[in-house]
Amino acid sequence: MIERILIPQHEYHDRVARAATLIAAADLDVLVANSNEADYANVRYFSAYWPLFEMGGVAIAPSGQAALMIGLESENYAKGRSVIGNIQLMKEYRETADPEYPGMAASTYADTFRSIGVHHPKRIGLAGYLCTNMAMYDGLRNAFPDAEIVKADPIMTRLRSHKSPAEIACLREGLRIGEIALEAMLKAVKPGMTELQLTGVAVDAIYRNGGECEAHTVYSFGGKKTTNAISRATHRVLEKGDIVQINVGGKVDGYSPSVGRPICLGKMTDRQRKLIEFGKEMHYKTYDWVRAGVVAGEVAKQYERYVKQAGMAEFYLYGPCHGLGMIEVEKPWMESCSDYVLEPNMTFQADTFFCDQEFGLRWENGLLVTAAGPAEMLNSGAHMELIEIDC
Repeated sequence: MIERILIPQHEYHDRVARAATLIAAADLDVLVANSNEADYANVRYFSAYWPLFEMGGVAIAPSGQAALMIGLESENYAKGRSVIGNIQLMKEYRETADPEYPGMAASTYADTFRSIGVHHPKRIGLAGYLCTNMAMYDGLRNAFPDAEIVKADPIMTRLRSHKSPAEIACLREGLRIGEIALEAMLKAVKPGMTELQLTGVAVDAIYRNGGECEAHTVYSFGGKKTTNAISRATHRVLEKGDIVQINVGGKVDGYSPSVGRPICLGKMTDRQRKLIEFGKEMHYKTYDWVRAGVVAGEVAKQYERYVKQAGMAEFYLYGPCHGLGMIEVEKPWMESCSDYVLEPNMTFQADTFFCDQEFGLRWENGLLVTAAGPAEMLNSGAHMELIEIDC
């Protein structure tokens, strides 16, 4: 039996300990890191727990004591997954159907904080700011009306930006599974099938080959929809001449990379070929520019300058990279305003997107910043040729 690639349990404990050091350095009395089912990363990063229907949170004290906060329905589920043994059931983390739970006992934030040795917090760090709903915020404010609530997402970015060998192994495995799914999709795709039928091919391959699920919603859509930077498959029937966008990856112990390829059903027109080839050129240039010691914003500026010099600015929406880890798109972004320095073992998705009025394209692969030289592609790079499906 092949040994499953995963994050070892001791690594979760190490993460809590490293977080505690940063919490103390930030002069915080406690950190609350929130998540939901869609963006589960903060909670799963510390506990291995993935909320289902409900929300989730982790509270960490500077002492290193931690508690997992969940809704009232998930206690047994959480006990079966969580590396953190201190599990607190709280109404603030209930599902959005908003049950009342008559007769069920629930902890408050004050109860939870006491369980990790925090009694009168003056400064509460709040991470997962965009995953924090009003019930969570009001619960904190009501429990500690005199405390200062400080946005603490930078702590999570600092923790999650540099990947361990186990994290990198999970990303590589998710990309390997993604390339298997890509191969299956290329063999199956043809005019007359729907975008959703093509999606089904991908999902089947992911589960058959060891993925816990899709790394993200599978991209398998064609025609003018490919001008959408973000989209979903529908019942639309694929047609000969369509550019079809494929983006697919396997989720491996929470890590969610993706491979992306534009393909054509039939022969590309000259216009399609020119833009797709330019996108591929920009994709590979990104690898060379992403190097340890470089300020991230300079990579984005160089990317934008090259696009303008090539006379292709009208087709440009964004680029060149975004952070990669437990969520396929996560901090840190690589934008012209990014002032952080690229360092070894940071991971990104090289996400190269261009479009005109009729079609768009995306080349996408996982990248690892190395100690020296250009970034390393985390996957094999299968099917980086221009793909025309014989139909």
